[in-house]
Amino acid sequence: MNNSKKTVAIVINTSWNVYNFRLNLLKALQNEGYNIVVIAPRDEYSQLFEKEGFVYHHLHLDNDSTNTTKELRLFFHLLKLYREIDPDVILHYTIKPNIYGNLAAAFLKKSTISNISGLGTVFLNNHLSSKIARILYKLTLKFSGKVFFQNSYDRELFIKNNLIDEGVTELIPGSGIDTRFFSPTTLQPEKLTFLFIGRLIKDKGISEYIEAVKIVKKKYKNVKFQIVGSLYEKNPTAINKLTLNEWIKEGLIEYKGHTDDIKKYISNASCIVLPSYREGLSRSLLEAASMAKPIVTTDVPGCRDVVDDGINGFLCHVKDSKSLVDALIKTIELSEQERVKMGQNGRKKVISQFSDNIIIQKYKDTIIEVLDNPKKYNLWGFDKKSTNNHANI
Repeated sequence: MNNSKKTVAIVINTSWNVYNFRLNLLKALQNEGYNIVVIAPRDEYSQLFEKEGFVYHHLHLDNDSTNTTKELRLFFHLLKLYREIDPDVILHYTIKPNIYGNLAAAFLKKSTISNISGLGTVFLNNHLSSKIARILYKLTLKFSGKVFFQNSYDRELFIKNNLIDEGVTELIPGSGIDTRFFSPTTLQPEKLTFLFIGRLIKDKGISEYIEAVKIVKKKYKNVKFQIVGSLYEKNPTAINKLTLNEWIKEGLIEYKGHTDDIKKYISNASCIVLPSYREGLSRSLLEAASMAKPIVTTDVPGCRDVVDDGINGFLCHVKDSKSLVDALIKTIELSEQERVKMGQNGRKKVISQFSDNIIIQKYKDTIIEVLDNPKKYNLWGFDKKSTNNHANI
């Protein structure tokens, strides 16, 4: 196949995400001879794509909106862009591109690869919006030539709920970690330092983290607790600035804010903590493990995939601050040599299972597979062979 005339488009909900997590993949595809087009909402990273030799198109996407008019506008905007760009294969990431992008691509008979990188609130609650999202997933994922999942639990959940044909699904270990960049350093903090990395919302386990900090600090005075992550007050479960300031004032945590240089903060930590309720596959934990840091996290999908309990970190129960306290104390009472060994075990795991080289090769192979076996649609954009009913949604 002559790649020099083939165009690969990537569609996602932020340009920041593309630049920070998918850049190595796109460069590798570009080196294979593909033309690369990035479609994402404009932010400070959008202007950098042209320097990489990519074509960039702004996408009118409101991540937090459930307004029907805005959703229809997104669909027609994607339809217009796909007509103009005429891509040969489209990579869809995050919920709205997966849903509306697949629908638009189907009307134009375009080949797509979808990525379910995390379920968010779609399966964490049973609200009307979540039910609608599940219906839309079922209706639109049938148009994908391949659907990647980042953990087996999410994949099985989609199959069990009859949202997808098992034959088009495949597990892929995240977006890939550049283990050369996220490499161990000799830097060690003066005090034992635990670092929470994540948005300040309850689904990330921030409340359990603070409760555990209160308990641990009573017994261990010479231990620091830090937070790196942005306030996200649009989310209904977000921690507000007033509450955050109270934690800081009480001396519970050091707040480092949002950063684009997470490597610096991981380097200065002794252990990374993420008591999340659920992840697709936690990027921050993979980066920490790649840098040979032990981890404390919850025994849930997307977190336990990174940690072998007692080998490269400790697992605790979800929504259980007492269990989190126990895991933190286990880490504190390890010798320095034991913590170093845990970190080394984590790096070995990332190199063997989650390296970006593994991910890039999988995408190369799948793009060729999808292009060689395009789905067939009728004039209304629906797969001729699709006979699934809409039960069990």
